[in-house]
Amino acid sequence: MTFPTSCSMRGLLILSVLLGAVLGKEDFVGHQVLRISAADEAQVQKVTELEYLEHLQLDFWRGPAQPGSPIDVRVPFTSIQAVKVFLEAHGIDYAVMIEDVQSLLDEEQEQMFAFQARASSTDTFSYATYHPLDEIYGFMDMLVAEYPQLVTKLQIGSTYEGRPIYVLKFSTGGNNRPAIWIDTGIHSREWVTQASGIWFAKKITEDYGQDPGLTSILDNMDIFLEIVTNPDGFAFTHTKNRLWRKTRSITPGSSCIGVDPNRNWDAGFGKAGASNNPCSETYHGKFANSETEVKSIVDFVKSHGNIKAFISIHSYSQLLLYPYGYTTDPAPDNNELDQLAKSAVTALASLYGTKFKYGSIIKAIYRASGGTIDWTYNQGIKYSYTFELRDTGRYGFLLPASQIIPTAQETWLALMTIMEYTMNHPY
Repeated sequence: MTFPTSCSMRGLLILSVLLGAVLGKEDFVGHQVLRISAADEAQVQKVTELEYLEHLQLDFWRGPAQPGSPIDVRVPFTSIQAVKVFLEAHGIDYAVMIEDVQSLLDEEQEQMFAFQARASSTDTFSYATYHPLDEIYGFMDMLVAEYPQLVTKLQIGSTYEGRPIYVLKFSTGGNNRPAIWIDTGIHSREWVTQASGIWFAKKITEDYGQDPGLTSILDNMDIFLEIVTNPDGFAFTHTKNRLWRKTRSITPGSSCIGVDPNRNWDAGFGKAGASNNPCSETYHGKFANSETEVKSIVDFVKSHGNIKAFISIHSYSQLLLYPYGYTTDPAPDNNELDQLAKSAVTALASLYGTKFKYGSIIKAIYRASGGTIDWTYNQGIKYSYTFELRDTGRYGFLLPASQIIPTAQETWLALMTIMEYTMNHPY
């Protein structure tokens, strides 16, 4: 007896949900994502008070910043009433962005099930679906095997839980050439970033020798690409909690796990813009570089000594950011960084019309201390940028897989703009 596809898919989905329950996957049934609009500083402060009410178990996807800047927060089912009453009592506007988080997760799982076939080459690999860690590491090995003259895989360290940390090196030879660094997935739940990283890797191998721009870059420089920058967290998003952001290290004296690896760098470390509470999503850790996932990159950058551009890719919000995050002082190269950012977002928008804002971290989003690109910039890497990819909040971290390739394609145009500029402006 054959079932219609949708029926068998539904059956598979029900099975996956049941399996999820059996295997202890965190459940988000009835959780909503609210978009809060704080009209003035007083309202921003009120919303900030919610952050400290731990019993509500709120998960801020976009934290309180300046008035008029949207605040997105995932609210567990049991806290929805209390949060809405609080907001209404203080006259703070809000709208429901995601009605039921679990239904989006179910759709995501269904899509992954449908494309589960193991690829035998990077040509048959599915770039339009989300992949778990072992499949991404398998993809890297296939790519290296297919393009041995261009691609090598380096292990730059091991995670807290003992997983290897891999970086792909794209090089046409030479010794310690000037280089460009790109990383994706430092926050593990930002799945469109690791998926874009996979696409970038394939794109580099396809375009070398075909596209004059990229060919010129690789004839003069190396590119380092770290696709899964937080492997422990990423594995955890697939097995237990899709919305896990931090590392998986244990903090002595706390039952809460993990450090925010984008607050753990030695640039304004521990200042305003990070939390000293181990249970917070922005916990900065016991000390700078406490996380091996961060320390591995720090050691690599220092020992290489010739990295000229450093690009760290996050989602979501559609932003292109440059230093600083921990201070309102403009970076010495502020004007040049701003002009290049403008060129990059213009190139990005040329493909699908996706609009990005740009600016320094502290001005464009919020104060954030201990961030990646503030550290790299202070190390002398002038072209230090952070992207926040699609979208602006309709799906947030749960961007449908149908948007992976368009996201990667448009971002690539911005990356090419930054890479070509870096090559043409040696320092």
